[in-house]
Amino acid sequence: MRISRFLNEEHIKLEMDTVIEPLEEGASFEKWRLDAKEKILSELIDLLEKNGRVGNRTKFLLDFVNREKKATTAIGDGIAIPHIRSLQAKEFMIAFARSSTGYDFESLDSKPTHLFFVMAAPPYDDSLYLKVFKTLAEMLRFESFRKELMSINSPGEVIRAIRAME
Repeated sequence: MRISRFLNEEHIKLEMDTVIEPLEEGASFEKWRLDAKEKILSELIDLLEKNGRVGNRTKFLLDFVNREKKATTAIGDGIAIPHIRSLQAKEFMIAFARSSTGYDFESLDSKPTHLFFVMAAPPYDDSLYLKVFKTLAEMLRFESFRKELMSINSPGEVIRAIRAME
């Protein structure tokens, strides 16, 4: 599966801007964490929206938030793959973002998440969606690839690195 054909430079962000405020004394940790995830997901959706294939942004974000409520998409090793099938996705789409400091995204290994591959597809598009997810997960199990993604200096280099792994 050639993931690189779905990515272009405008769908890649090498340093995320989301700022997560510290937990206030007496505040609910679970609500704080969910609000933080929603902010991160909103920034990721900004990248997906650049292709003009997102329907209602508010519903799209809600679909992602509801998916995260079911189970985290942060799989460990600094990686998260937020993914949904949604009526708000007009066709399959994928984007990549990176955070050098990392975010608490409820990772399975409890470590900060640095690499985000966000994917969305229409509800009827299971085949492509699952193939891309599987291929991406296989690529990301290589520590050398993850390190390369962390050190890359341009969006074009991200696409080239992915092509080299395909």
